[in-house]
Amino acid sequence: METLLLDPEDVAESASLPAVIDAVEGAFGAYARGDVQMPAKSYIDLPQHDGDFRSMPAYIDLVEEEGWEAAGVKWVNSHPHNPDDHDLPTVMGTMIYSDPETALPLAILDGTTLTRLRTGAAAAVATRHLARADATSLGLVGAGIQAHTQLEAIAGVRDIETVVVADIDADAIAEIIEQYGDDYEVREGSIDEAAACDVVSTTTPVEDPIVESVGESTHVNAMGADAAGKHEIADDVLLDAKVVIDDHAQCTHSGEINVPYTAGVLDDEDIHAELGEVVAGQKPGREAGDGVTVFDSTGLAIQDVAASHIVYEHARERGIGTDFALVGTET
Repeated sequence: METLLLDPEDVAESASLPAVIDAVEGAFGAYARGDVQMPAKSYIDLPQHDGDFRSMPAYIDLVEEEGWEAAGVKWVNSHPHNPDDHDLPTVMGTMIYSDPETALPLAILDGTTLTRLRTGAAAAVATRHLARADATSLGLVGAGIQAHTQLEAIAGVRDIETVVVADIDADAIAEIIEQYGDDYEVREGSIDEAAACDVVSTTTPVEDPIVESVGESTHVNAMGADAAGKHEIADDVLLDAKVVIDDHAQCTHSGEINVPYTAGVLDDEDIHAELGEVVAGQKPGREAGDGVTVFDSTGLAIQDVAASHIVYEHARERGIGTDFALVGTET
């Protein structure tokens, strides 16, 4: 059997976002039940190049619940000087998606597009379980490419009517308004206005909090913090909220809570649950009387594997991608 090569356009064309959301939700539930293997993310630091490599492997067993299992590894980098020095992206990812039974590499996928999709899907899963059922307004703090996926994914789980976008880049805001203005009431607003919406997703790389207040019952998807020192949401907001994280080790090291947790401002008593526990029904999501909820997302390898499963299956069904002989035949 040949391996399927899926470039960025192939991944985007093969990704049914509702199916990716459901698969990522299933992966979170499997994680809470102990039906995944996910070694810690490993790093190769390259200070001489001001960059690093990261490997993210995982296996998911959802055979009993959904009839599938999957395995894979994402190889991703961060080289901040790439755009200026080499005309290359800062971050590039490659995903190897494998058959757990035979170890055959079923597909090699563009991991950058995949990451964008699975990150939006994680926010949608959190929104499904933590936001008010009648939420109709969405705030976007940060108008980069991830903001687009946040909107598309969250609108798949809540009836979004109004979108408020805050960013220092007027062109980025204009792009969102132009792309989605026919489907929603989209307008530019301040960070405070965006954060007062029923749901707000923050996707900025800041180290000093920029969201100082939110609405009385806002659900916050804190998506921007992915390294130690990054911090978008004010400590007072976090301390007053029901906080749900994707993974304790990752979030306390490099998620939204990493700064106040390290400083002792916030501790384990202030963390309600991991998202998988909520999905699996082990701990409650939004309850009557809840005010602000926060989802701290760092991104897990199981999300990449789950998204790869959907993309691969859809690509095979539709004849998308390029087959090639990666594995030779033994004699």
